[in-house]
Amino acid sequence: MRPGAAPAAVLVSLSLLTLGTGGRPPSALPDRMADTGGGSQLITAVAPGTGSTSGTLTWWDRKDGRWVAAGSARARFGAKGLAEGAVRKQGTNTTPTGLYGLPYAFGIEAAPRGTAYAYRPVRRSSWWCQDNGSRSYNRWTEPRAADCRAAEAEHLITYRAQYAHALVVDFNYRRPVRGRGAGIFLHVNGRGATAGCVSVPKDTMRRILRWADPGRAPHLAIGTTGGRTAITRY
Repeated sequence: MRPGAAPAAVLVSLSLLTLGTGGRPPSALPDRMADTGGGSQLITAVAPGTGSTSGTLTWWDRKDGRWVAAGSARARFGAKGLAEGAVRKQGTNTTPTGLYGLPYAFGIEAAPRGTAYAYRPVRRSSWWCQDNGSRSYNRWTEPRAADCRAAEAEHLITYRAQYAHALVVDFNYRRPVRGRGAGIFLHVNGRGATAGCVSVPKDTMRRILRWADPGRAPHLAIGTTGGRTAITRY
């Protein structure tokens, strides 16, 4: 999604990663979630509240029956914060909360050495269609589909910083609902907040691509520390 302006990012992960209750041993965040996708890798993106534009992204491995954090970094969210994914509306500049698969990776730059994900190179003819009237809605199209208006599509190569490396997020992707949103990715930071994606520093994105193993079914969980969009609900 096209990035907008953003305030400074903040870290919110420490209490979520380690906080115990009633003197009990601390439990890892994934252990307190309703669902982690069924795999042995997970990425969590947590914001303090739905109005936040920054928070923390952590990637996890399931080892010997428990979740272990493999890394953590500051993350950016939509310029208008976060919204429940099931009812989110396109064009609201909100990041959809929920639990999502990660179908494939792409980038303007070559995949980092060791990347196991299918990695699609961005070319000058590469577009992502966001036109609700197009048969290619919420799809990569190369070249741009005739029924997809340029004004309602992203010319991927023009976002050289953000789309140096990215992972497609399976939000409204497999069975798209028109008007819910298109082009939600985990990608490299731009100048500020996003228009609905989750973004991280470039070095972090490269580390995630080297770490992620599609055979271990990694998912991305997006949510807040509490309330109706609490990450533990997903």
